[in-house]
Amino acid sequence: MQDRWFKEALLNPDLFPVTWELVPGRGAREAAQERTISLARQAAQGAKIHALTLTDNPGGSPAMSADFIGGEIVKLGIEPIVHFTCKDKNRSQIESELYALDRTGVKNLLVMSGDYPVSGYLGRPAPVFDLDPVHTLQLISDMNRGLTYPGVKGNVRHQPSNFFPGAVVSPFKATEAEQMVQYYKLKKKIDAGARFIVTQLGYDARKFHEVLLFMKLNGFNVPLIGNIYILPYGAAKMMNRNELPGSVVTDKLLAQLDRERNDPDRGEGARILRAARMYAVMKGMGFSGVHIGGHNIKYEQVEDIIRQGEELATEWTDLLRYFDYPLADGFYYFEYDPDTGLNRETPAKRQFRPLDAGVEISYGFSRMSHKLLFEPGKKLYAVMKGLCSAVTGTGFERFFHKLEHLTKVLIFDCKDCGDCALMDVAYLCPMSQCPKHQRNGACGGSFKGWCEVYPGKKQCIYVKAYARLKKSGEEMQLGQDMIPPCDWNLNQTSSWLNFYLGKDHASKKQGVRPSEKF
Repeated sequence: MQDRWFKEALLNPDLFPVTWELVPGRGAREAAQERTISLARQAAQGAKIHALTLTDNPGGSPAMSADFIGGEIVKLGIEPIVHFTCKDKNRSQIESELYALDRTGVKNLLVMSGDYPVSGYLGRPAPVFDLDPVHTLQLISDMNRGLTYPGVKGNVRHQPSNFFPGAVVSPFKATEAEQMVQYYKLKKKIDAGARFIVTQLGYDARKFHEVLLFMKLNGFNVPLIGNIYILPYGAAKMMNRNELPGSVVTDKLLAQLDRERNDPDRGEGARILRAARMYAVMKGMGFSGVHIGGHNIKYEQVEDIIRQGEELATEWTDLLRYFDYPLADGFYYFEYDPDTGLNRETPAKRQFRPLDAGVEISYGFSRMSHKLLFEPGKKLYAVMKGLCSAVTGTGFERFFHKLEHLTKVLIFDCKDCGDCALMDVAYLCPMSQCPKHQRNGACGGSFKGWCEVYPGKKQCIYVKAYARLKKSGEEMQLGQDMIPPCDWNLNQTSSWLNFYLGKDHASKKQGVRPSEKF
């Protein structure tokens, strides 16, 4: 029985586990929920699948809680993997849901930012994004060790949980900047406690290979699961227009699917065969398992993919030609290997291209100001620290705060959170300029450098940050320090005072000691 448990199977190099994605849908006792339970029961009885992944409000619309239906699926004798997103709940609710999952026996979590909310009761809901996936993985890791926090009579330590958390990465990005920030955030996710990684969706064999090599090159010794989607023309058309952010379907692939839907079976056989070929290629390359998804898929189709995929696995190199769907002028981390059609293990030379992002004049001003005012040991740093100490608690504090806020609104569109992350993101504000408030790197939804929420209008701020830092040869900073979530105790207070008096995360990072006034 143990080889059917997801964690044990995934960590066993002799097994190749398969997970299957189910979508609980909106409602409690509707057809979608009954179908989900019915399919889960079939999967449990069929014994070909190691876990069922459950989506969390996919597409940003309401649906049955993946947490709750995961508890029902546990009782059927098959493990769920709950998609655990950060978009709809603050940190307290995230912690509460983790307690509930632990109590019901749900262990496997796939942690991600989540699709930006687009619809709900009486209009569009408010996005939350209080924690990002890195923060959530840190919380889960702390819970696995036994969460410790200050109580009335001293520190309280909980019994350790037993979660097996994973995270996602997209190797299917068009530009150097957005691809590299994906990989930098991948490092942070693994450092924070991700125990397995699932790729986003694409159909480019060189990119399948690239993420494997990147993880090997950087010593990321965690299992990698490949994403297989049984792709019909309608869904492909949406992905091609970036209406399902994070999923990449090129014009060439869309044209192929358009031809296939004229087959007598309307392309069903071609879709299943493509998925089976992906299975074989990923197994042959060295992925640790695969994740299978698709709309209105029958259990028998999933079994067929597994059967055909196993039969084709020995000839996987002959199947690479079926996954030649690169993005036009797309970026690759490694040099091309003409002998295999994949990658050499040598990273390609990276030269900044105008396609990625421009570097504004304000960046130079911000760097200069930082060096003069915010680096301990500089003369103006001591002056500012003394001024802040003198102003704090006096009638001038309010004026000082207003002056700071006005300045930062004009330059950075400041939201006055009081726990400033400008220094961490190349002087771009993740609280005002990133709709998902990502403090540790880009989400997976960008497309050709554009923000998922404002495509064609606003560039992803991490694409801009990469361009700024690369100009100074400092782009690797984006993969180093884990930036804590905003401390809302400091909201609507002066971040300058908070920094110089040692109250915010940036001051702690710089080694600033808290002022005795606090």
